[in-house]
Amino acid sequence: MVTRTIFRKITKLRDELELKINEVYDDDEDIVKVAEKSLLVIDEFIRKLKKMISAHHFENIAEEVYFFKKLKPQFISKFIYFSTILDIESHKPNAGIKALKKYYEAEQEKLKTFYLEQTELYSYYRREATYLDHKMFVRNSYDLKMKLSFGFYNFDTSFTTSHDHMIARFIANQKFDQYLKRQIENLSENSTNRTLSPLAWSASKVGLIELVYALYHMRCFNGGNIELSEVIKFVEKSLDTDLGNFHKTIFEIRNRKQGPTKFLHLISDHLSNHFTNIESE
Repeated sequence: MVTRTIFRKITKLRDELELKINEVYDDDEDIVKVAEKSLLVIDEFIRKLKKMISAHHFENIAEEVYFFKKLKPQFISKFIYFSTILDIESHKPNAGIKALKKYYEAEQEKLKTFYLEQTELYSYYRREATYLDHKMFVRNSYDLKMKLSFGFYNFDTSFTTSHDHMIARFIANQKFDQYLKRQIENLSENSTNRTLSPLAWSASKVGLIELVYALYHMRCFNGGNIELSEVIKFVEKSLDTDLGNFHKTIFEIRNRKQGPTKFLHLISDHLSNHFTNIESE
């Protein structure tokens, strides 16, 4: 029961972290500054997470595996992602489009090399296998016959298992790969010649935020490997609208008396009525 309570607190902590990071995106357009500020926020939250877990005794192996395989990597992956962004963007050459594309493409090649080096573990992760979990995601239960990180003995054993860091890297790299693809796409010759969308949002802006937020939490965009603020910016640009302080709007949606899904219910009712009318014709 104690562990379940801790897991609920961790889930809430993760949601708070995502909101904080999205607020950082809103405050600054410079990705280097965004990365720096985000890392400070993430560090604060990871310290809170560590304080909750380091001295905690899990009631069974399944709970410990769940934390180190599923929960902790969600926090560490964000730190890895923004550290990587900070590194490549702060060292980016001041050059033309072709040179920049080569720079980002070189980073994509590094990712391919990483996956080749970690092919067995990545396959285990992608297949959602479990037969080695008791060795890889339980504290002080590592197997020396398995491939371990060179810095393994420098880890804090109260907060680390032999492979939870690699799961975090897989999550971070997946998101980083999406970032690189977007950067390369933005640099393409066609990016400056895009025509304006013929679509403009004409319904309630609050309704649009409710819809986008619902889709975001269903991981409908990039498999969930994207920040909410990036989705909002894309929607604003695509639908020629300004959604303003969407964090405040989401807070108001969450706490309104008629419930948080007013617009979604309206959509559902209209669609149901539409199909009913077609059938009755």
